[in-house]
Amino acid sequence: MSIRVASRRRAMTSLTTAFPGAEIIDVTSRASEPWVRLSPFYPHGGIPVPYCDGVTSQSVEGIWQALKVFQESDVDPAKLRIPTMKGLKRTVRRHGPVQGHRTGLHGDQLLPYETARRRIYLPAYRWVLEHRVADLVDRLRDKKDVVLLDYTTNGDVTDPASPLSHAALIQLHIEGRWPDEGDTMLPTRSAIECAE
Repeated sequence: MSIRVASRRRAMTSLTTAFPGAEIIDVTSRASEPWVRLSPFYPHGGIPVPYCDGVTSQSVEGIWQALKVFQESDVDPAKLRIPTMKGLKRTVRRHGPVQGHRTGLHGDQLLPYETARRRIYLPAYRWVLEHRVADLVDRLRDKKDVVLLDYTTNGDVTDPASPLSHAALIQLHIEGRWPDEGDTMLPTRSAIECAE
């Protein structure tokens, strides 16, 4: 099989010319069912929050935004409970420069950007791929030639210049090339079962 990632901002004619014969699938929060469920904004519920034994989130984006610490404001646990794909973002315009991501809602460490990607975002999104959308991952695996659309195409965890592409992470997951997560702190399976 062949799986590639392209920008959702490209015109469909440009995509079909660049990838002749490929099935083009939008996996963003604006996608249609069932592929929208691959978006980190999708409220699956019951997603374990790294560094927070027994605490779960509605969405991966909820975790990422909840644990973000700004100059003017600390963590925001309310982001974990948002059951829609709206109202999740927290911006520097409103809260000041980002200081890092906290190791849990009550953690005493702030993780720098790349480390937070590895220890918070990657394990949370991988958990969703394995426990919430494994059926969709299998469907993608069975396809011959597919292009996944995302707003960004950056699949390099070490590149802070642009946001990490979850479409690129899906590709890496399917190809067995998932990035190293480092020292992750996801709850044990028993803690996950207790929280759901």
